[in-house]
Amino acid sequence: MSFVVRNFQKYFLSEKPITPPGIASVSDLNLSFDVKQSFQKLKNYEFTKTEILHYGFLSLVIVFAFVIAPAPFVLKFLAACLFVLILSVPLTSQFFLNALPILAWLALFFVTGKIPADVRPPISVQTLPAIETIFYGDNLSDVLATYTASVLDILAWVPYGLIHFAFPFVLAGLLFLFGPPTCLRAYAFAFGYMNLFGVLVQIMFPAAPPWYKIINGLSPANYSMGGSPGGLARIDTLLGVDMYTSTFTNAPVPFGAFPSLHSGCATMETMFLSYLFPKFAIVWWGYTMWLWWCTMYLTHHYFIDLIAGACLTFMVYTYTKYNHLPVLDTNKFCRWSYAEITKPDIHLIDPLSSNTYEHLNSNMDDLENNYVTRDNPNEEFEMSSLVSRSSVSSSRLSLNLASPRSMNARNSANINGPPILNTTFDVDAMGSSAPPSAISSIYDPAQTNGGSPSVLSFGTLGTSPATSVFDSTAHGSRGRGDDDNVSITSSKTSIDLNFDRAHAQNLFKSPGKRD
Repeated sequence: MSFVVRNFQKYFLSEKPITPPGIASVSDLNLSFDVKQSFQKLKNYEFTKTEILHYGFLSLVIVFAFVIAPAPFVLKFLAACLFVLILSVPLTSQFFLNALPILAWLALFFVTGKIPADVRPPISVQTLPAIETIFYGDNLSDVLATYTASVLDILAWVPYGLIHFAFPFVLAGLLFLFGPPTCLRAYAFAFGYMNLFGVLVQIMFPAAPPWYKIINGLSPANYSMGGSPGGLARIDTLLGVDMYTSTFTNAPVPFGAFPSLHSGCATMETMFLSYLFPKFAIVWWGYTMWLWWCTMYLTHHYFIDLIAGACLTFMVYTYTKYNHLPVLDTNKFCRWSYAEITKPDIHLIDPLSSNTYEHLNSNMDDLENNYVTRDNPNEEFEMSSLVSRSSVSSSRLSLNLASPRSMNARNSANINGPPILNTTFDVDAMGSSAPPSAISSIYDPAQTNGGSPSVLSFGTLGTSPATSVFDSTAHGSRGRGDDDNVSITSSKTSIDLNFDRAHAQNLFKSPGKRD
């Protein structure tokens, strides 16, 4: 036991953020048994409209199941008391309160068969086969179930009869350990509501599975008929046990083919596994495809049932993702590594939201105001104005003026001059597209060597000027026709431009010295 505790502290608790004494972190569990805490919290809690709708709907479902359940009143009363006690103790309520959608689904599922048949809609036998034929040209379940073999029976039984019932608990454990805090709560919400909505659809639209067509053809069905294990009966025969025949024959919802909750559960598990371990997403989706084949091979669902279950899962998961599921930090190892919980802001994600444009404009303003000055011309510096042949672009760029040739030439030159003077930049040399007020030049005409400026700097009016050095002596020795490579790098895009030095000199000359 000490070995387990020691390794748990080593691998899971070593990255836990340190909090002040008496203040619990977001990953801590409430281990209290004091019922007063729960009632005090309930007294001070302000419910939102969404929460009122959430708990009100689940309460109606649970009360409905409680009323029609065929059990003695004493047992119902004891069950109700136990349920209230579990929700009152802080240690247990933090799990069971969030699992209310799952509890409501299970309660409704097991009492569905007790709903009087005279108030339930007729069972559809021909609708699903007809849709299957119209959409896909044939009954895919019949096609896949035409050839059977013991090996295929085992391959179909493992995910359909074993993994399907056990994996939700395994996934819950993985989310609790390796996901951010409250992601298990989001999983319980999505998993429970998906199944709950699925059962409600099955109650309102009862439909016969493929096994019914194999046994009874297209003759009408009624609620007095029992279910069937379909292809799972071969597993009972193969193993010599009655594991599925009695269970499926007495199933509470024998005519619940549409939508397929096997497909819905597999798709939901795949989405949460892809959220938690995205590198193995192809493996998780492979499991979903595997289970889809199993359901049709074992004659429990049509392909249209699988599509409906997956679509239902997608809708519930999408709502959960943007309203309950926290943002996963891939740099964190487990739940105890988190110091805070971040939820996605749908207003910033939605490209049609006005808040998105305001956020982008704010970022652009910050970008333009973030102006850095450096005196070393050999390093990158940021400027808010880009001078080209014919225009001046006011975007935040990073300009590297240290090309190999200018570096070598500058090392061989001796540039010593008085401090740089501020003068007005002549924008006429750049063309009429550049506004005169957009550019300021820092140029000392006294610091020339052979009629060429030795020191030149430019920047945006109203900001500190950024300084750069052009070695005109080296330039003059190399000739005016040589080119220098100037690397212009924006915050997101890198652009390499080759421009003529003679044009650049002519561009920055004072009016009296222009060629």
